Amino acid sequence: MQIQNPGGAAGQRTRVRLREKVGYGIGDFGFNLYWANISAFLLIFYTDVMGLAAAAVGTMFLVTRVFDAVTDPLMGAIADRTRTRFGRFRPWLLWGALPLAVTGVLTWTVPDFDDTGRLVWAYLTFSLMMLAYTVLSMPYSALSAVMTNDSQQRTTLISFRFIAAFAGTTVVNAFTLDLVRWLGGGDEALGWQLTLGLYGVVASLLFATVFFSTRERIAPPPGQRSDVRQDLRDLLDNRPWMVLFVLALLIMVTIVMRSGATVYYLKYYLERPELTGWFLGGYSLALAAGAALTPVMTRYVDKKRLMVWLMAAAGVLSCAMFLVPRDAVWLLFLLNTLVGLALGPKSPLAFSMYADCADYTEWKTGRRATAMTFSAATFSQKLGGALAAALIGWMLAAMGYVANQAQSDASQLGIALLLTVIPGVVAFFAAAVMRAYPLDASTMAEVQDALDARRAERA
Repeated sequence: MQIQNPGGAAGQRTRVRLREKVGYGIGDFGFNLYWANISAFLLIFYTDVMGLAAAAVGTMFLVTRVFDAVTDPLMGAIADRTRTRFGRFRPWLLWGALPLAVTGVLTWTVPDFDDTGRLVWAYLTFSLMMLAYTVLSMPYSALSAVMTNDSQQRTTLISFRFIAAFAGTTVVNAFTLDLVRWLGGGDEALGWQLTLGLYGVVASLLFATVFFSTRERIAPPPGQRSDVRQDLRDLLDNRPWMVLFVLALLIMVTIVMRSGATVYYLKYYLERPELTGWFLGGYSLALAAGAALTPVMTRYVDKKRLMVWLMAAAGVLSCAMFLVPRDAVWLLFLLNTLVGLALGPKSPLAFSMYADCADYTEWKTGRRATAMTFSAATFSQKLGGALAAALIGWMLAAMGYVANQAQSDASQLGIALLLTVIPGVVAFFAAAVMRAYPLDASTMAEVQDALDARRAERA
């Protein structure tokens, strides 16, 4: 079946029904059963359960992203060139679910090896899991750009996605450690294996739901030649996309550093590890609330201006947490929740703008490479996450961190900075970078009207 574009005359926009928005969005609940575990728990799993050195783990996170540097754009190119009767992107959600479930369990497995063997195992299994993740996530992200040609509808659609994403993050943050204890029965390593196995089953069912409930409506221009190198050149000549590439990296450093440092902060700095589920759960609910409010905010505030304001607010609030005394737990909870509320809209905004960049490239060059646009952008997010995890590992090692022991004053200071001031400063940088983004609402309306006219002529 050939993918059809339902748009007719210039200015006509495709509306997406509520059922399809929910069906698409729920897929990111499944992805975040993995991603939230990576962000919040994988580093401390490697240091405190598998027994790896913090500095070695930090380096591992960064090195494996070199592999991702190749696989993300490669998967984008493959997805753009996939031809099935179900579309270009939807089938990958069925094909990639089982490999991701299996490699997820292997990543959270503690092998009976020596220190070197366990480190090699970590390199291998984490790389394979991220490859499987890429095979699913690249087509899933690109799917939002071909379901509708309306920028505001895309913002709404992607907001559904990230409401589900942050709901998944909330579930992971609130219940994972309890599941590890319950399923493991005192064996922490076994508990992690079984927990990731359970998450893999749930995620696979959700990916199938996306496949059966969505439609692809926008195809590349007829006669477009298949040229990966030209796709990459088009991206590098796309100034809006370059701004978003840097922005995504900085935002992910902010988010992953805060998530990864939180468990250490509560366990070793506040010495209140029993609050982990509540602290992370409240933060995740705030992220979801921020994502849910995004379509409302974009009706009144341009995406660019909104992103600048939100990242600046996240920077101020995050830095303010450093000044709060350790015994003022309620104030720390409040500020952390407000940071989540400020960061919640960033993902719907950014991914909606990636879809706009795909339109901009087609308008400017006559070529469309939707999955390539999203894949290279997702690589910047993965690189940002890797940099954050590496910085946490390196800083813990430099400050004298020792797993499962009382920490020195220097180590505690480092842990506090990793949750507060350092990600706050990075958020300020993100706000500054966003000011260079050139696609405002009026520009995108002109681009989309021009594309509608071209499609109407071809029809």
